[in-house]
Amino acid sequence: MTDDTALTLTLQNPLVLGALILGGLVLLMLFVVMRSAGKSAQMMEPIARQMWALDQRVQSLSDGQQQLAGGLNHVSEAQAASQKHMLHLMEQRLAAVTEQMNVNLHGSAQRTAKSLGELQQRLVAIDKAQENITKLSGDVLSLQDILSNKQTRGAFGEIQLNDIVGKALPSDSYALQHTLSNGRRADCLIHLPNPPGPIVIDSKFPLEAYEALRKADTQALLNEAARMLRQSVRNHIKAISEKYILEGETADGAIMFLPSEAVYAELHANFPELVREGFEKRVWIVSPTTCMATLNTMRAILKDARMREQAGAIRKELGLLYTDVDRLGSRVENLDRHFHQASKDIAEIKISAEKAGKRARRLDNFDFEELAPETADQLAINTQKTV
Repeated sequence: MTDDTALTLTLQNPLVLGALILGGLVLLMLFVVMRSAGKSAQMMEPIARQMWALDQRVQSLSDGQQQLAGGLNHVSEAQAASQKHMLHLMEQRLAAVTEQMNVNLHGSAQRTAKSLGELQQRLVAIDKAQENITKLSGDVLSLQDILSNKQTRGAFGEIQLNDIVGKALPSDSYALQHTLSNGRRADCLIHLPNPPGPIVIDSKFPLEAYEALRKADTQALLNEAARMLRQSVRNHIKAISEKYILEGETADGAIMFLPSEAVYAELHANFPELVREGFEKRVWIVSPTTCMATLNTMRAILKDARMREQAGAIRKELGLLYTDVDRLGSRVENLDRHFHQASKDIAEIKISAEKAGKRARRLDNFDFEELAPETADQLAINTQKTV
C-alpha cells in the first residue's frame, strides 16, 4: 500500500507528470522520426544516385580541367615560343629595313645633293639668261628708238644689207654707196656680167605704215593703215625704178630690200597687188632671207662668168704646158741615149780591165831569166798591140 501510495503520489506530482509527458512526447517524436527516416532513406536513394553521378561528372570535369590546364600550358608555351621567334624575326626584319632605309636615305641624300647642285647650276644659268633677257629688252627698246627715226631706220637697213652682201659675195664683186651717172647713190651695186649687167639693191623700210596696220583696232583705222602702206610701198617702187634702172649702165631691173621679214610676209599675204606692180616696174622685193638666196644665185653667176673669162688664159696655159711636156720628152730621150752610151763605154772598160788583169796575172807567173829572146820579143809585141 505504501508502494501504490508512492506511485500515486508520484503521478500526482506535476513534475513527475511533466516528465512522463515529456518522455511520451520524446518517444512519439522518435517514432515519427524513425518512420520519417525510413521514408527519407527511400527518398534519398535516387538523390544519392544523382549525387554519385554528379560527383562522377564533377570528377570528369576536374580531370578535363586538369587536361585543359595542361593543354593551356602547352599552348601558352608554344605561343611564348612563337612570340619569341616572331619577335626575333621582327627584330631581324626591322634591322634589315633600318639598314635599307639608311642606304636609301644616304642614296637619296646624295641624289638630293646632286639635284640641288644641278638646280643651283640651272639657277645660275637662269640668272644669266635673265640678265641677257634684261639686256636684250634694253637693246630692243634701243632698237625701237632707232627705228622710230627715219634716218636711223634707213641706216639700220643699209647696215643689215651690207652684212648680208658681205657674207654672200666676194668683196670685189660689189660696191657700197655707189654713185651712178645720174648722180643717184645706190646702197649697193652688184657687178654682174652682161647680161643682165650691174644691178642695184636699195634698202627701204615702210615701218610707220606697217606699225599703224598692226595696231589698228577698228575697221576704219585698218583701212587707213592699209592705204598708207600701199602708198608708201608704191612710192618706194617708183623711186627705185626711176633712179636705179639706167639703160646701158645697169641691168633692166633693180631690187628693193626690206629689212623685216614681217613686212615682207605682210605684203605677200595681204597686198599681192604691190608685188605685181613691182614686177611690172622691174623692181623685185626681197627680205633678208630671200635676199641671201638671191645673192647666192648671183654668186654662182659671177663664178661662171669668171670661169668663162679665164677660159682663154687656161687654153693658152695648156698649150704652153704641152710644149714644155714635149720638150721634156726630147730631153729625156737625149739623156737616155747618153746613159746608153755611157753604159756601153763602161761595159767595154770592164772588158779591157778584165783582159789587163788576166795578162798581169800571167806575167806574174813568168820566169824572165829562162825566156828565150824570141819569146821576149814576141811578148813585147803582143803587149804593144794590147795597149
